[in-house]
Amino acid sequence: MLIYTVGTWDLLHVGHLALLQYCKTLGGTVAVGVASDEVVASYKKNVPVVPLEQRMEMLKALRCVDIVRPYYELEYASACKELDVDIFVIGEDWGKAVHNLEVESFLRVNNKSIQQVSYNPLTSSTKIKERTIAQIHAAA
Repeated sequence: MLIYTVGTWDLLHVGHLALLQYCKTLGGTVAVGVASDEVVASYKKNVPVVPLEQRMEMLKALRCVDIVRPYYELEYASACKELDVDIFVIGEDWGKAVHNLEVESFLRVNNKSIQQVSYNPLTSSTKIKERTIAQIHAAA
């Protein structure tokens, strides 16, 4: 069985780890898609702080991750097809963007499942960046 999830994975934190460990509990191989800076810039105002290759290297070092692969277009169906994904794990902010609906349709037609998980409320890369900026301003 192959479980696939995607993300930016910038400033790797406990919320990321919880999601990846959850994927591993589903059984089988865990594949992680890592968004390129260009992909991230298409849907977030800030590009990642950590370069793509370093984000991938950190993910590869985790025991709960078996495959790490970058993606350079905001599209998930081709990777799901290539990897023969059984379960696609997404976050609660998934939404109804065209690329999301396309992969949902692909998975449905091919009898694959999609599982949505809640984010860890304790942290996010955005919160870490905001706290860092606030601390810099307070120290100035």
